[in-house]
Amino acid sequence: MKQIFSFFLLFCCCLSANAQYTLDIAVVNPSNKSIFDQPVVVSLNEFSNINSALVTFNGEEIPCQLDDINLDETFDELCFLVDLKGKERKTYQVTLSQEGEPRIYPARVFAEMLIRNDKVKEKNKHNNFISSITARGDCDNPYNILHHHGVDFESELNGIRIYFDKRQTLDLYGKYHKRLELKETQFYTSPEQKAKEYGDDILWVGNTFGLGAFRGWNGESSTMVEPIKNRTQRIIAYGPLRTIVEIIDQGWEPPMQNVSNLTSSNTKKPTLNMTIRYTQYAGHRDTDVDITFNKDVSNYQFSTGLIDIKGSEEFSDKKGLRGCWGTDFPAGDTINWKRETVGLGIYIPQDNIVKEIPANSNRDEQGNDYTFVIKTSNNKHAKTTGKSLSYKVAYCSDNENFGMHTSKEWFKWLEEWKKDITTPIIIHLDKKSKKASK
Repeated sequence: MKQIFSFFLLFCCCLSANAQYTLDIAVVNPSNKSIFDQPVVVSLNEFSNINSALVTFNGEEIPCQLDDINLDETFDELCFLVDLKGKERKTYQVTLSQEGEPRIYPARVFAEMLIRNDKVKEKNKHNNFISSITARGDCDNPYNILHHHGVDFESELNGIRIYFDKRQTLDLYGKYHKRLELKETQFYTSPEQKAKEYGDDILWVGNTFGLGAFRGWNGESSTMVEPIKNRTQRIIAYGPLRTIVEIIDQGWEPPMQNVSNLTSSNTKKPTLNMTIRYTQYAGHRDTDVDITFNKDVSNYQFSTGLIDIKGSEEFSDKKGLRGCWGTDFPAGDTINWKRETVGLGIYIPQDNIVKEIPANSNRDEQGNDYTFVIKTSNNKHAKTTGKSLSYKVAYCSDNENFGMHTSKEWFKWLEEWKKDITTPIIIHLDKKSKKASK
């Protein structure tokens, strides 16, 4: 269900005597409707020492991005975005080079991590920038170590921060206009910025899932990601077309209820290392969530879902797509904050769903969730059997001058979103691809 398409080149390529490699990549839209900003991701595992890339269509340059996914100072993936009409096929020309450096394009996404600077009084002007941070499991208050309480990222349509604590909750920023704003507001919009229709925090999350936080499951209820040995947040890619951030939980002891292979002689809780990767593409209000483990966890159960926004209206197709539409204050301060109307959505492949649980009956109080109990895939043909699962989350704000403003509109968008996810673009390498000698 992921809209990240990678492929490996099947021919031998030794670049020690070649400076460039040219590829023709054909992309097909199988649906009848036009699509925009669809990601094409090319694995560079068959190449070495790629330092620059050029993507063109009919001679016109297309913005692209080279990413070092495993942070070993070598580019692993090339990403570019495509627009296609219904049933349209386009062939893009890609030139990979060992020389030069990545081309610079206008930023359409943004990501940021900050440690608070006590010398800075304005909440939206902190400047202790970092790219990674790790806290030990016995860290008393990791939530307040980072400015805006964790890593944040955005596209032109959305803005998300992820709490740096046991909740690892996704909290949301609502916009009025399509633009990047978090560099200026840092999730703390000033009165002057509000007067210019900059966005702001729009969701109270408490201990809930917020927008699709990944948690444990003890057989009866969701559990936080604790105890752990270490918790890390880091930024893998900053843009300009996609940002990638990761949450790494080392030595997590999930609930015993989820483990079926313990014996009387093996009573120690087995620990897991878990990486949760969030990928945000330009032009998208949805976000990819990819979870990987260091071992087979197919006998474990986990949980995720959406906050029930204080008696929100719910939508579910009972096949992995779920959403809600509701209105509430985003903070306890009801004087300086206005009530915000928000639409939330989540899509989980059916193969990963154990059960869908309704919201609690006392829905007029804050703190309730729409819950999924989930598991990893048992697909025997997959290389990562039992070690990974993926889903997507999305949201909208009623403040938007470009989005949805009723539950009916939002739920219709969710249905179209699922169709797009389950009818991905088709990508293959054209036979005309060739080496280019130095």
